[in-house]
Amino acid sequence: MIWSSLRTRLTLLVTVAVALAVAISAGACFMIVRQQMYEQVDRQLGTPPDKDKRNYVAWLMEHCGPVPRADTYFGPQRSTQLIYADGRPTCYNGPALEITKLDGVVARGASPHCRNGVTVDGTEMRIRIENVGPGMAVMDAVPLGDLRDTLEMVALMLGGVALLGVLAAATAGLLIARAALRPVGRLTRAVEHIARTEDLDTSIPVKGDDEIARLSSSFNAMTTALASSKERQKQLVADAGHELRTPLTTLRTNIDLLLRSEQTGRSLDPDAKQRLLRNVKAQFAELSTLVADLLQLARGDTEHEPHVELPFHEVVTAAVERARLRGAEVVTDLSPWYVVGSAASLERAVLNLIDNAAKFSPDSQVDVSLERGSLTVRDHGPGLPEEELPHVFERFWRSPSARGLPGSGLGLAIVAQAVEEAGGKVTLANAPGGGAIATMELPGTLIRHSEPDKSR
Repeated sequence: MIWSSLRTRLTLLVTVAVALAVAISAGACFMIVRQQMYEQVDRQLGTPPDKDKRNYVAWLMEHCGPVPRADTYFGPQRSTQLIYADGRPTCYNGPALEITKLDGVVARGASPHCRNGVTVDGTEMRIRIENVGPGMAVMDAVPLGDLRDTLEMVALMLGGVALLGVLAAATAGLLIARAALRPVGRLTRAVEHIARTEDLDTSIPVKGDDEIARLSSSFNAMTTALASSKERQKQLVADAGHELRTPLTTLRTNIDLLLRSEQTGRSLDPDAKQRLLRNVKAQFAELSTLVADLLQLARGDTEHEPHVELPFHEVVTAAVERARLRGAEVVTDLSPWYVVGSAASLERAVLNLIDNAAKFSPDSQVDVSLERGSLTVRDHGPGLPEEELPHVFERFWRSPSARGLPGSGLGLAIVAQAVEEAGGKVTLANAPGGGAIATMELPGTLIRHSEPDKSR
């Protein structure tokens, strides 16, 4: 449970990092101090700087003897003795020191060296062995007790400093964690509030341009997008319910008339019955078209077909052929153009534009032109009032002059959605000389960059 809080984890990580840094620094300081103290002791040992070796050896032989003793010429606790490579008795000036094989090697002419050793009674000493003549070496030593006491005191002091450093690091880590995670806390509370209340209008104040600020900005953008999506979904459901109400009411009324005629035994006039059935069929067709358009829009909001490179001029040709099968008179002028998108969505969009143009100019042709990625669909009808042009691509919007014509009010909305998915744009304006002209612009190239998929 101690790792359950991000603040606790951050505090512990800061504390451990600082503790390791302090421990490494304290250890390095101790090793440096230890090395310096040993070097200082080693410099105090050996031949005095004011004597040459010959006079120093003569002086030692004069003041040392065959028997170890407690006091020396240099003062208590220090020991100096001469050793010989041929095994002659050692000359002592102080407590006797244990002799190793390496000391005999130095007596035979090897380089001087320093080591830790002991006297014959077990006292720890720092010993320097130096060759002072043929087959002769001097061993000079001082006790290590004071040095070790000093090192122990230094170790205790460094340990205390390290402990204080760790405590200070823990305190600083806690303060840093609180300050650094305060924006994260605000973000967490905002997320919990949204999860609890589904209030997508919640936003987080953004300060600075660091990672937390960017995270807050991204969170605000996400909630804004979700709120917009939720609002569009509510609007789509409300508009769909409103549009479905009329055909469903008409269907229910007509079916009730037919049922009442059968139940009462009073048959309807054959012509009236035929008109009633044709009306029911037309309402079913309108309802089917509306449901198909709604499904198309719903899929476009949540799913996207794979986009591949395709010949847009062939897509337009396929849409024109379908429009002609529906009775539209279409004249084309198409140039090659290759785009990246969904063939089915773009064909549906082009077909909707042609159907919309044919609906408003039933007695005249529809002109379709494609030149360098700009597709224009022009009718020769009455055109649109300027104040209505900004609304033509809205869902369920229908011009007052078109409300008596068949349609769901979703065709141009599907066009706008398909073009947006392909990275293009679409506009509708009044054409010079009368009628309306829809312009669809899609990014692409004049030549194909990839090989066509022959598996289809």
